[in-house]
Amino acid sequence: MRPERIEELLRRVAAGEISPEEALRELRFLPFEDLGYAKVDHHRALRRGFPEVIFCPGKTPQQVAGVAQSLAAAADVVLATRATREQFEAVAAVCPEAEYEEAARIIRIGQPARRYKAKVAVLCAGTSDMPVAEEARVTVEAMGCEAVPLYDVGVAGLHRLLAHRHTIEEAAALIVVAGMEGALPSVVGGLFSRPVIAVPTSVGYGANFGGLAPLLTMLNSCASGVAVVNIDNGYGAGYLAGMIARLAARDQ
Repeated sequence: MRPERIEELLRRVAAGEISPEEALRELRFLPFEDLGYAKVDHHRALRRGFPEVIFCPGKTPQQVAGVAQSLAAAADVVLATRATREQFEAVAAVCPEAEYEEAARIIRIGQPARRYKAKVAVLCAGTSDMPVAEEARVTVEAMGCEAVPLYDVGVAGLHRLLAHRHTIEEAAALIVVAGMEGALPSVVGGLFSRPVIAVPTSVGYGANFGGLAPLLTMLNSCASGVAVVNIDNGYGAGYLAGMIARLAARDQ
């Protein structure tokens, strides 16, 4: 449940518009709703400023739909990551406003209640890294921030990156997605005075070891201000960048 909704309930009780019992019924799902197969955390938006996000792998389409319906009843925006088309169709059956971001593999319901005047630039080294970058982009936008995609700007053609330097310098945070050897975040961190969230991907030939090689490259970066999330974790990078952008917008 959003903080604004709780404040509204308290004001209505104070004004005598509703009874305390009616307000209590509105709050009955705090801190969670037990669906049997899942305990939906309705309290998370109040604690963290963003609702619980559904991780779809391992869940049946019906389970994803049930959790999504529960969250959508109390939240402005709902995300379900790594979703299949079958899972989306189950969600759309109970939440007709649901949309499927094919490239990002994300189901999105609703829109953020607040927009923040802060940008996050989402860079990816190659076109093959785009699914992870798109997962990050959709997450940033769901958090109410503007995401600027800058794709296929890897170190094999550094001039492609430098062509976007003005756009990059306008961003509050940078998400840099790369597979293969994973050098791009170090280059970006050495060039720009912005926090860099590095995302290694499993894209690459055999010695890439499913993303382990770029992960180690990024962890061993000598550029300052580079933080690293797990392999293919576009959502985690998008969430962290969204938090940074929100704070930057608040301080403007």
